[in-house]
Amino acid sequence: MSEATQEFIQELLRRFHHRVDKADSGIRDLRNETGALRLLIQACQSDINNIYTMMHQHDDRLDRIENRLELRELAEAQARFEPHP
Repeated sequence: MSEATQEFIQELLRRFHHRVDKADSGIRDLRNETGALRLLIQACQSDINNIYTMMHQHDDRLDRIENRLELRELAEAQARFEPHP
C-alpha cells in the first residue's frame, strides 16, 4: 500500500511542477507584454508632446503673422489720408 501512495504522491508532484512551470511561463509572457505596452504608451506620449510643441510653434507664428497684418492694415489706412505727390 505504501508503494501505491508513493507513486501517487510522485505523480501529483510531477503534475504540480508541470502546472507551476506553465504558470511561470505565463507570468513571464505577461511581463513581456506589459513591458511592450509601457514602451508603446511612452512612444504615444512622446508623439503627443511633439504635436503640442508643433502646435505652439504654429500658434506663435500665426500671432506674428497677425501682428504684421495689423501693422500693414494700419499703414494702408494711414496712407489713405496722406497726400500723394
